[in-house]
Amino acid sequence: MTIRTRFAPSPTGYLHIGGARTALFCWLYARKHQGKFVLRIEDTDRERSTPESVQAILDGIEWMGLDYDEGPFYQTQRFDRYRELIQKLLDEGKAYRCYCTREELDEMREAQRARKEKPRYDGRCRDRSDAREGVEPVIRFRNPQDGAVVFDDRVRGHVSFNNSELDDLIIARSDGTPTYNFTVVVDDMDMQITHVIRGDDHLNNTPRQINMIRALGGEPPVYAHVPMILGSDGARLSKRHGAVSVLQYREEGYLPDALINYLVRLGWSHGDQEVFSREEMVELFDIDEVNRSASTFNPEKLLWLNQHYIKESEPGDVAKALAPLLEARGCDLSAGPSLEPIVVSQQERAKTLVEMADNSLFFFRDFDEFDEKAAKKNLRPVAEAPLEAVKAALSSLEDWQAEKIHAVVNAVAEEQELKLGKVAQPIRVAVSGGPVSPPIDQTLALLGREKTVERIDRALAYIQSRKESAESA
Repeated sequence: MTIRTRFAPSPTGYLHIGGARTALFCWLYARKHQGKFVLRIEDTDRERSTPESVQAILDGIEWMGLDYDEGPFYQTQRFDRYRELIQKLLDEGKAYRCYCTREELDEMREAQRARKEKPRYDGRCRDRSDAREGVEPVIRFRNPQDGAVVFDDRVRGHVSFNNSELDDLIIARSDGTPTYNFTVVVDDMDMQITHVIRGDDHLNNTPRQINMIRALGGEPPVYAHVPMILGSDGARLSKRHGAVSVLQYREEGYLPDALINYLVRLGWSHGDQEVFSREEMVELFDIDEVNRSASTFNPEKLLWLNQHYIKESEPGDVAKALAPLLEARGCDLSAGPSLEPIVVSQQERAKTLVEMADNSLFFFRDFDEFDEKAAKKNLRPVAEAPLEAVKAALSSLEDWQAEKIHAVVNAVAEEQELKLGKVAQPIRVAVSGGPVSPPIDQTLALLGREKTVERIDRALAYIQSRKESAESA
């Protein structure tokens, strides 16, 4: 048997962290068993589904590197198939038309609440044979009234629901459009899905779906309902906890491998191992080992992992991810140094690519003014002499390499009887505009002689203007 999993998001918003983890678990299980991973877009909610949300889901899946083998399939393109099977259930007496009005259903539920009963449809149209003038009926599935739905969930274990607790679900609205629970059943059956891995908020849908699959003559798939993700306060993960779009993590400078690594550890573990390559995840992951209890989202842990991946990844790969962030900041990458050495110079310290991008802007464009605090501290009259000496030495330096530049800066510090930092930091502020840059020798080597000398000149002019302002005060 070929293992077939599916990720089936509804395009009513972005791809969030919970959905991304579900997609990852489905992808890993399929890859582990040399199976197929199917992408299905459940877009039957026409009022809330948008093309923008569909694209955000597709872009998020692509960015995470969760390649799918089949799809994307769209439910709105399968309405004929749903109508065919709804008619089949009607013909076989396994579904029926319900003519109850909204007002009647509200009264029924109100009476049930008054009797302290669980509000549910009472089946009053189950055996109705006549139509009701002026009312467009919905179609309900005739759920079995006896026995139980029993299945072994790969995460939650043995699960049982009494059929007497399940009411007759609407499978087609009054306008003829099919409902979620029915389309899911048909799609899973037609697409030969063997394993349904999804959030445990769908657990109560499962017995209804199993009954419908059996009514259609199909065999239910294996189910695995993974627990929800909580925020640090124990509440369900939401925007205020950082449950943002997966693509927002890209915009905030996270690497996809870091996010994938973090998500796989939300509910699954392999000993004390924290960092996994994709190959290790595929080899080691097993849905049977997912915890039953909810996981807590920890932004600090994700940030730590991201820093690890920035540090350990190939510079060329990091450079590819860094490029669009710099371009979004108005940088012309053809007007500056190659990105790879810029990445190498910052890999040890950067926690996010946004941080790296912001700290790299001065390589590609001139800055309008110095960071006020950094300039006040470092571009003082006392820095004038060492900056003049460094400028003179660098202007005539024939071999513009980091090692030679370091020797120049070091020699000036010794000549001026200053600590290296007292020379290097004013240079850093002079050429970058602020207090942060890669090591000063690497910074100047990347920036080039012309820009370096030009910016030191600008810093010297700034120092001179400070002196004149102080003298005139």
